[in-house]
Amino acid sequence: MNDTHQHGDARTQFARLAKPLVDEARRYGARAARDAEDVHKLRVALRRLRTLLWAWRPLLDRDAVERERAFLRRVAVTAGEVRDWDIAVQQLDAEGIGLQRERLEAQRRAARERLVATLSAADLKHSLPDLMRQVHGELNTARGLKPARPYARKRVRAARDALRKRIRRTRKAGKSEYAAWHDVRKGAKKLRYLLEFFAPMAAHGYKKRLKALKKIQKSFGNLNDSVATGRLLDDHRDVFPDDATAQVALKKLRKESRRRRRAASKALG
Repeated sequence: MNDTHQHGDARTQFARLAKPLVDEARRYGARAARDAEDVHKLRVALRRLRTLLWAWRPLLDRDAVERERAFLRRVAVTAGEVRDWDIAVQQLDAEGIGLQRERLEAQRRAARERLVATLSAADLKHSLPDLMRQVHGELNTARGLKPARPYARKRVRAARDALRKRIRRTRKAGKSEYAAWHDVRKGAKKLRYLLEFFAPMAAHGYKKRLKALKKIQKSFGNLNDSVATGRLLDDHRDVFPDDATAQVALKKLRKESRRRRRAASKALG
């Protein structure tokens, strides 16, 4: 049985993978304004959709793909602002840091209001199916039938090579160059999602690679939470009762960020 017959071609694989992600994004988007966990699930669904578009970019109009990915990213960023405040509260409560709760809740409400406005403008219920129909149309007119297995493995290799380059840059980067660390986190997510997408066609040993990627993602995700919280609260010191409390909190967060950076470095091996 040849590969195209067994696994389909790259066009049919896109339809199989895209539909459940579109359904998830629409469902969680409808509830995100009310439920913190659905905000997180919405972000994950949008990130996975962006990765899927990246995977199929060679078969599509590159500029159009980047516009579509930018649209998904804008929604995810606004959802991320809500998530950042939720994580900040968790970290500060864990440290026993005093806060001006009314001011804090005002910031969280404002972030949720921005998310509601963004989701209303984005209209995911209609825009995501429209986006997918556009991609399907482009794939149906793309020249050449590409078997799914070799195409999938090619894109996995591209993401793997990109991640390795980012890891090398991070090892050479100074401790203050957080952008390099953040790039590793994003690259690990991309490769993990691709391996999960293509699991039925993946080469032997992919489960071991997935385990290593999840370890990197967890360590770098913890680091990102700490860094993002520090930056957020440094920009909104009014949520603290006084400047002295703010200084203590930010100092603790910097210390925790250093600890998490060491853990992230260790996760790279």
